[in-house]
Amino acid sequence: MIEPGLTPEEEPRGNLTVRINAMPADTNANGDIFGGWVMSRMDAAGGIAGVDRAQGRVVTVAVDAMTFIRPVKVGDVLSVYTEVEAVGRTSMKIHVEAWARRFHTSIHEKVTDATFTFVAIDEEGKPRPVPKLPES
Repeated sequence: MIEPGLTPEEEPRGNLTVRINAMPADTNANGDIFGGWVMSRMDAAGGIAGVDRAQGRVVTVAVDAMTFIRPVKVGDVLSVYTEVEAVGRTSMKIHVEAWARRFHTSIHEKVTDATFTFVAIDEEGKPRPVPKLPES
């Protein structure tokens, strides 16, 4: 559930790709979830979206403008949303947002966003063309 009163600009962008609980083992010394843990889930979600769009293997080659907006706490449910922004010959830019549903509440807040670049690769690990989408 989106936090009551959110405007469309404050709603998740893209498709829900990954959901996971933040657990105590994933915290730093302050009790917040490690930023690297969140980034890892975002990379995995972006990879899922990339594989779907490229119809095969992809690798992460860059992360642009990662912004940590709010901390993630133990017990929060992290939801990661993805949207393919651009497709080149062998690469794709995928916008990835992480939102937290706060523990024991219905509050849903954006906590992190970034743009990931993935390259489609073949069985030998060499770049390959991203297939064109069929025209509808």
